[in-house]
Formats: sequence, C-alpha cells, structure tokens
Amino acid sequence: GLFVNSDHWRKSLKELSEKGYHVFALDLFGCGYSDKPPRDSEVAQRCNGENGRFNIDNNNGVLPNIKLGTASGNGDVRVRDVDLRHPLGSPYNFFTWSELLNDFVRDVILAHDKMHPQVTLVSNSIGTISAFQAVLDEPDLYTGVFVVCPNFRELHSAEIPFSNVAMPVLRKVQSALRTYGQTAFDALAKPNTVKQILKEPYAITSSVDDTLVEVLLDPLLTPGSSQVVFDTLSYSAGPLPEQQLQAFPKDKPVWVCYGTKDPWTPAPRVEALKSFSSVVERVEALEGIGHCPHDEAPELVHPLLLDFMDRVMQVRASNSQKAGASQ
Repeated sequence: GLFVNSDHWRKSLKELSEKGYHVFALDLFGCGYSDKPPRDSEVAQRCNGENGRFNIDNNNGVLPNIKLGTASGNGDVRVRDVDLRHPLGSPYNFFTWSELLNDFVRDVILAHDKMHPQVTLVSNSIGTISAFQAVLDEPDLYTGVFVVCPNFRELHSAEIPFSNVAMPVLRKVQSALRTYGQTAFDALAKPNTVKQILKEPYAITSSVDDTLVEVLLDPLLTPGSSQVVFDTLSYSAGPLPEQQLQAFPKDKPVWVCYGTKDPWTPAPRVEALKSFSSVVERVEALEGIGHCPHDEAPELVHPLLLDFMDRVMQVRASNSQKAGASQ
C-alpha cells in the first residue's frame, strides 16, 4: 500500500502462520524500513525496474488504446493511452517493486522451500499493481493474487479528464511539493495528526490505535522517506490494474474483496472487475469496512483468504495433471 510497511500485515502474518502457511511481508524499495537512496543516485538507478524495459518496439513505454473502467461501473469504458514511465525517471515505481518481489520469491522463498514451487500474492491498495506486475513478469513463480481494496490511481494521466489541460497544472503542483513540501511533511508527520488522517480510510475507527500509528509513522521518519513520498505523489504514470488484467495469465486466479465504506475505492468500479471473468473469479463486498479490511476486520478477510488458498491449490493440481498428461 501507499507509504506503508510490512507491519501493516501483522494480523495476517499471525493468523496465516498459525494455519501452517509460510508467510512473508515485504517493505518495498523506498517504503517502510528499506533503503531510500536519492532518486538520481547511482545505486538507486541501478535498481530501477524501468531500465531496459521500454524501447521503440513498445512505443517507448506508452500503451495505446487501453480500455479502462469508470467510477460508475455501469459498463462505461474509456479508451486511453497509458504512459508507463515514471515522469521523473524515479526507481520508486511498480516495475522496480515487481522485480523486488520476483527476486525475493525466487532467491529467498523458493530457493529454500523445494516442496512448494510457487507462491500466492496478497495485496492491498496500490500494492495490487506491484503484485499484478510481478505475475505478468514471471508468472511461473505464482499461483494467483488475492486483492484487498484495489486502487485505480485516479491521479494517473490516463485517469484524469482533459489531461492535456490538467496534467501541466498537476505537474506544477507536484514540482512545488518536491521543492517546498518538506515543511508540510514535517507538520503532518505527528502521531495525533496521523491518527486523524487514518480515520478517513478506516471506517472502523477503533482500529486506529497507537500501535497502528506507530506502525505507519515510524518508518516515515527515517532518512529519505519524505523524498520518496514526494516522488510517489508525482507518479502520474505506470501500469493500471484494468490494463494489467487484460494481459493476465488465465491460470492465475484473482479474488478481490473491498470495503463498502472505502472512500478511496469506488465500489461499482471494483464490482465491474467481474467483467474480467477469465481471471477474476470472485469479488466480495465487506459491509461497513474501509480501505484496509485486513487490518480493520481481519475476521472477515482471513476466511476468504484461506478459501482462496484452497482454490489456487486446486488450480495448481489441475495444471500439474494436464502437464503430466501432455508429456
């Protein structure tokens, strides 16, 4: 998710571990307690997942004529060009995070667990885009993706109406944030302020306790965090979930759950993901829950997630049987 870290999954880590699963939660590059080198530094650019990814054969990172949904979710479709490149050339992008996920899965998890040749991804908010991209980049590593409140990135250039007019204005605002935003960041990065901010996406406000504030705020106070925040707020490009699902492998099931009180995720647009029926098998509404159901109401999310784990095991067994029969 945006600006959060692995401790945000502390309830899921405990529950799934107790059910016998090997569970990992990652601080993505630039997030949580990970390193946060300056955007243009040599070490940061060596990690940039956009390196070598775009060329003239793929329109230099612009996907033309992509069908995207709308907040109304009533079947309306917009056709837009999707710019995949971070406008600042920042390494803090979804392709970097996808590569980090794939490297960790391949070199850390699977290298030491020969009995389980694949991993299931669980994501929240914009973390969904990193998860989808990881599967698109290296599908053989994964069984499927369980999504908790996807984010449609309404500040993406492909999402903004009249982008030819609006984007230059937005770019100036983003530039001003990078130049002058540190004072505002310092003023907002206080426990009481963070607690109040969190009560917007959290419908169950009793979940916004001191532990949650500490979990989210402490990493934001580490060196370099504010610059990554400003970089991310300037990231009006990159992949989008509906665009990714159009290319998604059909043997990698996707289940989605979302909170009906989520102020950041339009429920009709989430429900419209059912139109990707060859991939998205289930969309489940969680009544009265906000943007972080895994933390607000884990008692609702975990049973769904465990059902999904059973489902992907069925798919993997079926795929193995088909592979054996074809040999």
